[in-house]
Amino acid sequence: MPSKLKRFILILPLLAMFLETPCVNPKREFRGAWIQAVNHQFEGIPAAKLKKTLSDQLDSLAACGINAILFQVRVEGDALYKSDLEPWSAYLTGRQGQAPDEDWDPLRFMVAQCHDRGMELHAWINPFRAKTASTKRLDPKHQATIHPERFVKYGTLTLFNPALQENRDFICSVAADIVRRYDIDGFHIDDYFYPYPESGLVFNDDADFRRDPRGFTTKADWRRDNVNIFIAQLYSTIKELKPWVKFGISPFGIYRNASAEYPEGSDTNGLENFSGLYADVLHWLDMGWMDYCIPQVYWNVGTKVADYNVLVEWWADNARGCPMYIGQDVERTVKGKDPRNSSAHQEVLKMDLQRSRPELMGSCQWPAKSVVDNPGNYRTILKKQYYNTPALQPLSPGISQQEPGKVRKVRKLLTSDGPVLFWTPPSSKSGDADACKYVVYCFDAGDKIDIDDPSHIVAITEHTFYLLPDVGRDVQQFYVITALSRVQAESKPVRIKVRN
Repeated sequence: MPSKLKRFILILPLLAMFLETPCVNPKREFRGAWIQAVNHQFEGIPAAKLKKTLSDQLDSLAACGINAILFQVRVEGDALYKSDLEPWSAYLTGRQGQAPDEDWDPLRFMVAQCHDRGMELHAWINPFRAKTASTKRLDPKHQATIHPERFVKYGTLTLFNPALQENRDFICSVAADIVRRYDIDGFHIDDYFYPYPESGLVFNDDADFRRDPRGFTTKADWRRDNVNIFIAQLYSTIKELKPWVKFGISPFGIYRNASAEYPEGSDTNGLENFSGLYADVLHWLDMGWMDYCIPQVYWNVGTKVADYNVLVEWWADNARGCPMYIGQDVERTVKGKDPRNSSAHQEVLKMDLQRSRPELMGSCQWPAKSVVDNPGNYRTILKKQYYNTPALQPLSPGISQQEPGKVRKVRKLLTSDGPVLFWTPPSSKSGDADACKYVVYCFDAGDKIDIDDPSHIVAITEHTFYLLPDVGRDVQQFYVITALSRVQAESKPVRIKVRN
């Protein structure tokens, strides 16, 4: 029996279950989207217009339930923020080194805009890429201009040489600068480590391997160790400054293909992180160097080389206790046919499969602009079916989960705006457990008070008050208030009975 048919038969019972069972949304789920600059969508746009474009995108994403934005702030050794270390990005202004036409900082703007909408902001950098084919000139402030000996040319690319500690130190100094100066919730890197292999091209690091092999006898093992050293150093850099900032990576979707040498690999036949990009993702998971992982599982169910279902199962089996989210390709998904219904695309199928495994605690949509554009009603399906109740962020095992104290003095007061619930913040514990937000739940009389049910969440707010809605009748309800820490550890609940 062909393996493709075999896999489909195996998932038929699961698909039938999804058809019969209404979707129950989790209370904690990462619902992310990547806002990228690398596609030139910001390039040369006046600052006032770009601010409106970004604000409109965030409005659309927040309205459909997205709760985290991964915003690209470093494309190729440049900056989409005010930096003393690297030049302004050409992907922002059209010319590397040229400042925006207004005195504004896109990263600071996005942090404020996301937080105003109750969304997390993760600053996303590409660590090793320094120049692509579309970049015709490098600014004098660019590291490849200052230290050309630290870079390797590979076809049309120029890359920071991962073998050099000077480069690792510099990239970590960039990360430290961002983490120190901006109120970000996460720091994110993507799938580019050593370059994606191209036929006929050689990444020339022979001299570096001969100079300092560190006991390795094969260059492949040595390259993987170069990346391991960098990941460990970057993780430590972030945690030493702000332990609550989450560090996440979005590796290519295949770790290793199953083979006689590595039978534990996935039943796939594509490029590997391990041998192609020299990214040993499972080692990073074992070492606890990530607070979350977002493998880019951009293929569809039924793709011969790399089947979505096979890969989400494999990543769930290998999560190692780390919050694992699935990177979803919007455009590719809406071009695929759902095997259960040939008139539908694969969004519902993929989301159901992702949610079938508790180890998979969310999704991240690539790219955010496609979600906003809503091809095939992709955004509408998220809003109406999967993200129609609020969600807190998953907790990361490597970050303190100490919960805040309970809120105090909850009371209902009549104001000129109508009846309002007020409360007093909990007593401060420590920096990690201070209350940063509050969750308001509402239950009708007779309902079971169950704060694990997100359908009862009516607000997640930074304020210490909640304007009670006009329900249009005399009714008794119960409101429950909890406090959230910076990483959204939740306090014990406090309940108040309210008659409208």
